[in-house]
Amino acid sequence: MVYIRKVESVFEVIAEPNRRAILSLLVSSQQSVGEIERELRMSQPAVSKHLRVLREAGFVESTVDAQRRLYRLNPEPLQELDAWLAPFRRFWSAHVDALERHLDRLEQTTPTKRKTRKRRRGPNREGKNGETK
Repeated sequence: MVYIRKVESVFEVIAEPNRRAILSLLVSSQQSVGEIERELRMSQPAVSKHLRVLREAGFVESTVDAQRRLYRLNPEPLQELDAWLAPFRRFWSAHVDALERHLDRLEQTTPTKRKTRKRRRGPNREGKNGETK
């Protein structure tokens, strides 16, 4: 039951689009609040609020560098989410594989139709009497 509550809280945290955007930024490198503000065009109070939620949920960690605080991604909660999603991936993978096999069988049994081209008469083409139009 504790695991289910923890997963639910993970979903609650990442349900917010701005938090997902912040996490996406932090995948590549650590960022300061100011860098996140500029990149996402959000106000400083909004960025700070989302970072606080992400920090309390364990998604991000921070360090102090001179007068600024740098945030970096903590992958642990995402690993828990990935583990929870694994059975669903296997389920969909099996169904997608079955669909692919079905489509392959259909492609092998269905004769390919030849496209027939209708001749069009246009400029600089011969008409009925061999005249150039």
